[in-house]
Amino acid sequence: MATPLLLSRRFAPLFWCQFFAAFNDNFLKTSLVFLILFGANVTAGEAEVLITIASAIFIAPYFFLSGLGGELADRYDKARVAQWLKFVEIFVAALALYGYMHKSIAVMFVALGLFGVIASLFGPMKYGILPDHLPAEKLPTANALVEGATFIAILTGTIMGGIAAHQGGVRAFGLLVLGFALACWLSALRIPPSGEGAPHLTVNGNVARSTVAMLRHLRADPRLWWGAMVTSWFWLVGIVVLSLLPPLIKTLIGGNEDTVTVYLALFSIAVGAGSGLAATIARGRIVLRTTFAGALLLGAFALDLGLSALGVAATVPGQTPSQVFATSFGVRVAIDLAGLAIAGGLFIVPAFAAVQAWSDSDYRARTVAAVNVLNAAFMTGGTVLVALLQHIGATLPMLFTGIGLATFIVASAIWRTMPRT
Repeated sequence: MATPLLLSRRFAPLFWCQFFAAFNDNFLKTSLVFLILFGANVTAGEAEVLITIASAIFIAPYFFLSGLGGELADRYDKARVAQWLKFVEIFVAALALYGYMHKSIAVMFVALGLFGVIASLFGPMKYGILPDHLPAEKLPTANALVEGATFIAILTGTIMGGIAAHQGGVRAFGLLVLGFALACWLSALRIPPSGEGAPHLTVNGNVARSTVAMLRHLRADPRLWWGAMVTSWFWLVGIVVLSLLPPLIKTLIGGNEDTVTVYLALFSIAVGAGSGLAATIARGRIVLRTTFAGALLLGAFALDLGLSALGVAATVPGQTPSQVFATSFGVRVAIDLAGLAIAGGLFIVPAFAAVQAWSDSDYRARTVAAVNVLNAAFMTGGTVLVALLQHIGATLPMLFTGIGLATFIVASAIWRTMPRT
């Protein structure tokens, strides 16, 4: 049950540590997005590319450093690794505050990249420690709660980032970014020790070599490779949609800062709802058909969003949420985004729980790290491709339509290759 898990000494500190960390990541990213969209002297096209690049900068460290994070988490006590990482994050939050004070996009890009470095090292520990502390039948619920914490944090971070950018000021930004970094570290101090999964492992200083070795290990197990590819598509679609959403709301719907915040909040709530629904369907089992159903719905809602926006002319800018939701197009976009997000929750929870359950205990963190490397490769490649397409003239409706069609192809592949046990 969810309530005992949330009160459990073996799970609650990790839950809150992840919540506070995800809040800060998305608070900083949203503040940067709003600075680019509404506070920087750039054209609409330049703003779209900069926002897409911001997503890539946060994700790129996952590709290069997840392997190191996996080795550290298997070699040393995972709780201790989390505590050191979250201590360093306090100083990165201070750098972000400096950049915000001076309205420096460059400094905030650096801080966002460093947050990405910490997150990439934290990821293998975060998911690798769950099977150390919880029985297998609780993994789907635990993963749903972690995903729910992540997207509730995205919601609150997004809302507070929008408020700080629109009417909050430097003091509010500083209190939040430093306060949540400190809360994250204090939560990490409460995570129970996990012991050393592979005490004789020698951490390889050659990041490229260790990453290649982990990918080979992942590739050797067809089930794990399937799970890694499936989760990678989820994160590719998620990061692309989140990077396209703010300019879509501003350019085609004509929304102001509050309207962008409302749509981002709706998206985040819906992903959390989808994750909870996946856990309810699972009832302690790992039901991979839920992932297939999520893929079909993901493709359908993305396609409908793209097709509905084709031919829509840019409207009068600066419209409030109430003005936007008084239009049929504004409501249709909201329904498509909510449906897409719920489908994403259904898609990811069973697939990642399966990866955890299939992993060997002494190699689990490195397995998660290898999955994160693939996730990051997909996300970085996807955002770079989208930025290039935007640069040569691809419109937002065209990009959403392409995501929908591609996801239908992925759904077909999932059904044909899905492990049957």
